[in-house]
Amino acid sequence: MKSAKRFLAALMAVSALGILTSGCGGNAEAPASQAAPVSSQAESSQPASSEAPSSEAPKAEALTGGGSKIIYIITPSHSNPFFKTEAEAADAKAKELGYETKVVSHDDDPTKQSELFETAISDKAAAIICDNAGADATVAAVQKARDNNIPTFLIDREINESGIAISQIVANNYQGAKGAAEIFVEAMGEAGEYAELLGKESDTNAGVRSSAFHEVIDQYTDMKCVATQTANWEQTEAYSKMETILQSNPNIKGVVCGNDTMAMGASAAIKAAGLKDIAIIGVDGSDDVRDEIKAGTITATALQQAALISEMAVEQADKYLKEGSTGLDEKQLVDCIIITKENADKLSAFRYSE
Repeated sequence: MKSAKRFLAALMAVSALGILTSGCGGNAEAPASQAAPVSSQAESSQPASSEAPSSEAPKAEALTGGGSKIIYIITPSHSNPFFKTEAEAADAKAKELGYETKVVSHDDDPTKQSELFETAISDKAAAIICDNAGADATVAAVQKARDNNIPTFLIDREINESGIAISQIVANNYQGAKGAAEIFVEAMGEAGEYAELLGKESDTNAGVRSSAFHEVIDQYTDMKCVATQTANWEQTEAYSKMETILQSNPNIKGVVCGNDTMAMGASAAIKAAGLKDIAIIGVDGSDDVRDEIKAGTITATALQQAALISEMAVEQADKYLKEGSTGLDEKQLVDCIIITKENADKLSAFRYSE
């Protein structure tokens, strides 16, 4: 098997994203949708593809904003450190560029999200930065903002429509999950039983990550997925689901988790059961998982550069409002960075420092 280092180097060239679902024993395929790759270098806040042609229709009149200097920043709950980092990074960058901000949470409730978009429209927001509450459920809200001359810049999660948001900037979940899965296979010795904890079905990232995990793992016939449970991105739910899985499958050697929060729940359940040497991977790059990786209780994660992505969205909003174009494709990918014991010290608050 290739070494982790060689694999990680090769990974940075991968840029594919799509909406797929797979479970134990499923046939994984490469995601169908493609997005423009952006630099994965943590020290740069500008995409490498800055010369890429814009995907905006050339005859479309640019949106100029509602008339105020307010940028609305709408994310899921800040109780999750990933979303808190998104909000704080976007808030700081917007203020640095001279905007007022309103930072609010939709709590993954599409109805509440729609109400927040309505409020932003009423406040004559200059732009909206949003980590959305559903790939389908968000389309109408973004369209309504557009109809009211307010541009939306989406981060972290795509919507199932092109041409209504100005930018959709997301982590390369496919590349990141594949990288974490390769480390997982190596830690498992290419054999043994494992389980999978899935995220929210309404979140396109859940399917993308699961598909990527299986594209790697399913190549190894001696590895067997014995349980798949949805834990909805939640730590407490992951703990409960993992407890049940362990009771029914005492020979499990590993767990793949759609995000770090669920990885933390799985790790806690495994510790409570008095078990050791079980490989666990996640996706996000949280400080909590970083510490577990350093302690040897979690194997790896794929860092989504949340702060960088949020800053890019605000910078693109500023440029668009001033120039009428971002100069970039609507859909943009930012590569993940695989975090293991070897480089865990370089990770802090969803930022990676060389």
